[in-house]
Amino acid sequence: MHNVKRFPLSLKNLKPNDLLPWDLVKEVHKVRHGIYQKKGKLISLLTDFGEINPCYPDKKEDKGEVIFYTGAGRRGNQKLDCFNQALLNAVKSGHAVPLFRKIRVGCWQFLGFWRVVDGRYVFDENQNRMIWQFKLVKVDNPF
Repeated sequence: MHNVKRFPLSLKNLKPNDLLPWDLVKEVHKVRHGIYQKKGKLISLLTDFGEINPCYPDKKEDKGEVIFYTGAGRRGNQKLDCFNQALLNAVKSGHAVPLFRKIRVGCWQFLGFWRVVDGRYVFDENQNRMIWQFKLVKVDNPF
């Protein structure tokens, strides 16, 4: 892994696996919530793949080229709130967004750009509740 970067964040200059402090991540992802959206448009996403917060068990598949991303809502059945709606809107728009993974407190890994290609309301047997699950696919060059 690369050293933690400490310069003003430019997404065009980041490479997948670059490590960043939260101060730089929040230049793009301006909230602590895992889904950052503005007026229904998805801007960026956070994950920890359920390693730190087990109520969001995001999963990698297809050699890391596909991620099944869990929608917003920690307890009970998830709702179609503004966060989950922004992910559904991104399916229609087709735009790619940056994804950051929490490694530990204050340290985030840039995972590149991802496109939301599907969203489904499914029953999660492990959590015994309905969740929104979104399929993300890796995008090589979003610019």
